[in-house]
Parts: sequence; structure tokens; C-alpha cells
Amino acid sequence: MDDLSIIKGLAKGSKKAFEELFKKYYSLLVVFASKFVNDIDTAREIVQDTFVHFYEKRNEIKIHTSLKAHLFQSVKNRALNYIKRDSIIKNHHLQIESDLKDSILVTDDEIEVSELQQRIYQAVNSLPDRCSEIFKMSRFDGLTNNEIAESLSLSKRTVETQISKALRIIREKLHDYSAIVVVGLFIVAVFFGVINKF
Repeated sequence: MDDLSIIKGLAKGSKKAFEELFKKYYSLLVVFASKFVNDIDTAREIVQDTFVHFYEKRNEIKIHTSLKAHLFQSVKNRALNYIKRDSIIKNHHLQIESDLKDSILVTDDEIEVSELQQRIYQAVNSLPDRCSEIFKMSRFDGLTNNEIAESLSLSKRTVETQISKALRIIREKLHDYSAIVVVGLFIVAVFFGVINKF
């Protein structure tokens, strides 16, 4: 179902439309929320609450942008409200204040980055087991090829081959992103501590 069909279905109280909405955006929104709260379980709760509220108020909510943008904005608002209430603000107070001043509204870039993070996460986890293990040790744990080889009792050449193979597969799966894939790999490296629990 496209977004317009989902909105029309929700207005009629269609459970199928709600299920389609949940299936289409849940994972993407959890990844997005986790960037703010830095906790995957809290991110899930925020997204679930957003969906429940959206369904309960489906006949009252006015969408002025797009369904996707509306959901992202709702999740961001709930995440920021959570941060304000939670003690985590003690550790991130200055940075959060700066971010809030700079950007209150969800931007297209934020949506695109979250979509890219999810695509990279799926691409990495689709790699063959050994290839995935070596790639994560290299890109996410920061180990050198020699350290990986020693840890796994492999030759350095094997490690290099597996990393090259991983990058080739990821590039093929993300070919439509072209140059920004490189940026995405660095982004997902930062957030992988959260994403890999998802």
C-alpha cells in the first residue's frame, strides 16, 4: 500500500492499513529514534507510542507534509521530550541544547541518513558470516588487518580479501547511493553499537 492508501484506510479504521504503516516505517523510525536516546529499547518504546498515538488520533491528525515526514517529526519530538525528562541529559546537556537550537524540524537529510543507515545495516548483515565478522572487526572495532589475522588465525592476505569482498558487496547493494555511501559507512560505524542490537 502507498502512503495515501494507508491514510485513507486508517481514516476508515482499517487494521490492515495500520499493519502496513507499522511494517513500512517501524524499523526505520527505531533507527532514527536511537540516534537521539542512544538506547534501542527506549527507541522502540518511543516509536511504538508514536504509532499508538497516531492510530488513536487518526481522525484528528492533520498531515501538512507527507506521512513519512509526519512520522519522523513525531518520533523526533517524542525523543527530545524523553531526553528532557531523563537523566541522560546530564551527560549530553550542552550538545543537546546546541542541536535543539540548530534544528527543531526534521530535515530531508536526517530522513535520508536514517534510510541509508538501515540499508547499510542490512547490507553488512547480509554478508557471509566470516566476511561479516572480519568487516565488523575492521570497520567497527578499529582493528588492523594484522590484528584481525592474528585473532582469527588467518593470513593477512585472507583478511584483506574478505574486506575487499565485503566492500564490493556493500557497494553493489547500495549502488543507488553512489558517493554518499562512503559517508554512510562512517555514520553507521558511529552508531553500530546501537544498531547491531536492533
